[in-house]
Amino acid sequence: MRSTSILTLMLATLIAVACDANDLAESDELSVTQGGTGVNASVNSSYPTVIPLPTGFQPEGIAVGHGNTFYVGSMFSGAVYQGDLRTGEGAVLVPPAPGARMSFGLSFDRRSNLLFAAGGFTGAGFVYDAQTGELVGAYPFAAGGVSLVNDVIVTRRAAYFTNSFQPVLYRVPLGPAGQLPDPPQFQELPLSGDFQSVSECPIGFPAPINADGIDATPNGEYLILVNLCLGTLYRVDPETGVATLIDLGGETVPFGNGILLDGLDLYVVQSLLNQIAVIRLDPQLHAGVLTRVITDPRFRVPATIDEFGNALYAVNARVDVAPPDQPAPGVEFEVVRLPKK
Repeated sequence: MRSTSILTLMLATLIAVACDANDLAESDELSVTQGGTGVNASVNSSYPTVIPLPTGFQPEGIAVGHGNTFYVGSMFSGAVYQGDLRTGEGAVLVPPAPGARMSFGLSFDRRSNLLFAAGGFTGAGFVYDAQTGELVGAYPFAAGGVSLVNDVIVTRRAAYFTNSFQPVLYRVPLGPAGQLPDPPQFQELPLSGDFQSVSECPIGFPAPINADGIDATPNGEYLILVNLCLGTLYRVDPETGVATLIDLGGETVPFGNGILLDGLDLYVVQSLLNQIAVIRLDPQLHAGVLTRVITDPRFRVPATIDEFGNALYAVNARVDVAPPDQPAPGVEFEVVRLPKK
């Protein structure tokens, strides 16, 4: 179940803004800007720099698994593609289930070999066996159509899902080896403290996309969230949901979608701007400084990223030509490899 009226309005704006962003990106010759100096974003490696996905796949989330394996989810159909970062080859692991499942953000748990998928407008979260593709868990967090379960991150103790339409997180507790709870259970964790949730988006969205991308510190002590509409970042207590605004010195990261924390560097995919902002955080995650912005002529409305070694992998969602609520036959999609530095 999905709210077609809200989604249709949102996508109309996405298309208009994305087209403007693409025009801007095409006129910008710099791949990385830092202090006015351009740096070529190509990667000197035998690994492919562009990995094609199945035509019409409509990707959003990406997660790197064991070895060279990566996974990409399909927004429209809920399918999951499994590929090899070294060869660029792959195949569909989880078959499509349009109307029943969607796959937005992904997170992989190395302990259990489980793949967690945010279920988008279904209002649910899904868990798959990353080897067989079998659905091993489904969590109906909220009513479909009025919720947007957008992203997920796995920590030592739990998996946390965002809801972009409501100021809450959904927490699925995990066992010491990453086991799912038996019987299935989850907790709704209200976002409080400094977290702001807007009913009207100030940057042109007709739908209020609030909490979007999520990541966590390696020890799971804190979560980090980005608010797409406000371009704000938050440090969140994973037990209480209390959020503390991260001071960016007046900067914001509007259209912030997927995020990646690497040490004290936070990469924020600004999808409709076709760029990735790099924020250097202080050790307490109280403040951050925008150190550079990564652009690349291969970006075509990237949505999320993950890392492998010294490289980033960004998924081109192309929502300007492939709205997630309808099939997109004939549209090509890809994963783009680029350096962290």
